[in-house]
Amino acid sequence: MIKQTFEDYEKHLEQLFSLLWEVLPNIASAIITAFVGWWVIRLIDMAVAKFFARKDYDRTLEQFLEDFISISLKVVLMVMIITQLGVQTSSLIAMLGAAGLALGLALQGSLANFAGGILILIFKPFKVGDFISAQGVEGTVNKITVFNTKLTTFNNQAVIIPNGNLSNDKITNFSSEPLRRENLIIGISYASNIKKAREVVLQLCEADERIIKEEEKMPAVFVHELAESSVDLAIRYWTNTDVFWATRFEMIENIKGRFDEEGIDIPFPHRVLISAAD
Repeated sequence: MIKQTFEDYEKHLEQLFSLLWEVLPNIASAIITAFVGWWVIRLIDMAVAKFFARKDYDRTLEQFLEDFISISLKVVLMVMIITQLGVQTSSLIAMLGAAGLALGLALQGSLANFAGGILILIFKPFKVGDFISAQGVEGTVNKITVFNTKLTTFNNQAVIIPNGNLSNDKITNFSSEPLRRENLIIGISYASNIKKAREVVLQLCEADERIIKEEEKMPAVFVHELAESSVDLAIRYWTNTDVFWATRFEMIENIKGRFDEEGIDIPFPHRVLISAAD
């Protein structure tokens, strides 16, 4: 009985070693394919990056193609590794078809993001370097990948937005046009002289070289509204997009300083406190 059991163990071990001997070349070949393939993909990625660095293509298109080429090569490498392990091509195609169907159902959001990336690439609602507002976030576009877009906010925070959401929602691109028009609303008191306030603001616009003085884009100041406690003036002028914010901030400060010098009041809420003794 013991002899029979020992013979059975020997037989199973022989079968196991025989099986390992048969699959060992395939495993070794798959490992070598994985290491060599990964090394080749890295070389191709670097070559593609250097190629785009020498060309003057749109950076959005470059980043998208770099990601797409890298992902495609990795998928091809995985197929080669599985084939090296001895999986038949017909069986592999059937497996990939079933896996593709399952993944398509499970990853509908990712596929929508991929399609959104294609739409962004084709229609170009924005590009790398543009300042946009989308999905309740404002920031500068840093990178557009296959599945998402990366923004950097004013506070230097990174925000990642799926491309599917971007392609199906409203996007405001503040950088798409070379010129921008400001529409400042400044309130003055009812006792202040509107004509004098207008002259002061126009003098400030005239003195600022960043503000455009072309005939159709001349600065203008007019009464926007007679509000409850102020006469609201609308101040409109045009600047180049790249100096828009700096001009706005300085203009607000300069208006406040000149209004103080000229005795033009900017109204603010007053509170009268009455003590219990009174």
